[in-house]
Amino acid sequence: MPTPPARHHDDDIVDEEYIRTEDIQEEEVIDLDQGEPMDDDDDEGDYDGGSNPLEGFDVRQSAEDENMLEIADDSVQGFFDHREPVYAIDMHPKEQTIIVSGGGDDKSYIWRNDTGEKLYELSGHTDSVTAVGFSVDGEYVASAGMDGKVRVWKSTTGEFMTAVEGPDEIVWIDWHPKGNILLAGASDSTIWMWAMPSGKFMNIFNGHSAPVTAGKFTPDGKKIVSVSEDTSLIVWDPKSATALFRMSGDDSRFHVDPIVTIAVNKDSTLAITGDTEGKARLVNLSSGHIVSSLENHSDSIETADFCDVLALAATGSTDGSISIWDVQTQRLRQTLHHEDAVVKVEFVQNSPLIVSCSVDRSVKLWDARTGQCMKSWSGHRDGVLDFVVSNDGQTVVTASDDGTCLVYKA
Repeated sequence: MPTPPARHHDDDIVDEEYIRTEDIQEEEVIDLDQGEPMDDDDDEGDYDGGSNPLEGFDVRQSAEDENMLEIADDSVQGFFDHREPVYAIDMHPKEQTIIVSGGGDDKSYIWRNDTGEKLYELSGHTDSVTAVGFSVDGEYVASAGMDGKVRVWKSTTGEFMTAVEGPDEIVWIDWHPKGNILLAGASDSTIWMWAMPSGKFMNIFNGHSAPVTAGKFTPDGKKIVSVSEDTSLIVWDPKSATALFRMSGDDSRFHVDPIVTIAVNKDSTLAITGDTEGKARLVNLSSGHIVSSLENHSDSIETADFCDVLALAATGSTDGSISIWDVQTQRLRQTLHHEDAVVKVEFVQNSPLIVSCSVDRSVKLWDARTGQCMKSWSGHRDGVLDFVVSNDGQTVVTASDDGTCLVYKA
């Protein structure tokens, strides 16, 4: 697992740039008349090849002085306690200044995005926290990890409620859109469901034969959709844990390569799946029919989302591109670009605007109708692994491989 930088605060950078009083030794007075010729390499500075305090940071021309460079950091706040890669982040559905983040330090934290204040440290995992999430009303918060455990706390007090286990390494979790039921998909091909905060086991979903890479409740809460490295998509009945229908690479029109992402539209009628070879499929969740093949990527599709207000959808790929699709005509509308792999795309709620993050360390806000980049935010020293956007689209909070979370304002 990558080790994040030891320094995280701007104060540390300032310390490197200014000479401290105790470091100044008595100067030797030089007789200018007895000076010696300057060596060719004397003007190359005294940098000794040690750690560069600016390593990893993007720099840009200062807006105040064109002859000066400044660190490119557009964030207005941050959280720096993880000190290991931060893999997952979520925002309270009602109190949108409240954030939960989880990472490689085997911990989660609840903190404020307006002040950066740590509210609660959520510990107890014995391996990296890979997923976090608030319940639909925000009363509870869950974390899940590579240790196969799910832990739940009361979000307002940090009070520990319950821990459940059963699956292998947990890849993702999802709360039911209308109640305190939690779903978890694992690398051992299973999906588990519990009632919270009691931790009562409800169902296990068996049907995949490889890691369940993505899954969720449909927005209406009536079905579960999941995809796997075994090339299958399964639509489940949550109550009976039976498969309503299953699609896989056995049908050559579907994916023949591992599927890594799925998105569902707000009406719970359509899904987009994306695979490791850059192919996407638009699927009717009622009939189980393939509506269309969406192909514009040259590498793995890691992320997808639907727009709430227009018939648009997006897919993002490790090839650095984002494709905007017209869902009605199944035609490509726009292609947007990052400088490195796209990790996540998400439409702003009830808006044609879409946010994306990338291994290129940036976060961008786009207008999906025109393809125009409205904002590009910098500040991270390593790839951005996750983000969450507020309901009004004005606040984006990130989780990064550099061990920090940053807050950006639109």
